[in-house]
Amino acid sequence: MPAKKHKPEEIIGKLRGVEIMLGQGGTTAEACRRIAVSEQTYYRWRKEYGGLKTDQARRMKDLEKENLRLRRAISDLTLDKLILQEAARGNF
Repeated sequence: MPAKKHKPEEIIGKLRGVEIMLGQGGTTAEACRRIAVSEQTYYRWRKEYGGLKTDQARRMKDLEKENLRLRRAISDLTLDKLILQEAARGNF
């Protein structure tokens, strides 16, 4: 069964819910069961999204996507440049 992809807004909401449960004296394991994620996922989310607001998380994800797109474009252009340099030298 494929893993569910959570949106940043959902993740931040779940993290806030866990904070409330922990503040009321609950355990981390219990809080993770209530939000239906593993403790490992909770700690990974807390590391990545801890302290962010919903709009900041959305902006961060958008920037990550744009960064990935630009990296791919740069690698394609670099490859094209190398091919043209080889052709200009006559090394075909």
